[in-house]
Amino acid sequence: MEEAKAAYHSRDGIVPNPKLKLLDQVREVIRVKHYSIRTEDAYVQWVKRFILFHDKRHPREMGAAEIEAFLTDLAVQKQVAASTQNQALNALVFLYKEVWHMELAEFSSVRAKRPERLPVVLSELFRNYSGTRT
Repeated sequence: MEEAKAAYHSRDGIVPNPKLKLLDQVREVIRVKHYSIRTEDAYVQWVKRFILFHDKRHPREMGAAEIEAFLTDLAVQKQVAASTQNQALNALVFLYKEVWHMELAEFSSVRAKRPERLPVVLSELFRNYSGTRT
């Protein structure tokens, strides 16, 4: 029986074992780069969601337009937080750049809005305000 070939370093970066399934290739590159197990789990879940969003098309058949559609859907339909949308973007960029060493074309999706924050001074004032005058 032939032993599974491990990921190796090339001048382009880390090359995962081509015999592994897609999500296992993502996990392998993440582990070689010593990323957190939580990052690994999150990135794998975002890649799965991306594939399912596009009716199980393989990500190699897709590109910037599909990533843009997915991220826009997250912001508009799912109304996710900006940090959630950024995590999804980072996972997909990792897949294309670090696992497959492919450059993505420029794209711009609708971005989730960050909540407005009051300056600390005002938030303290509102927290301590009782609503009565002395």
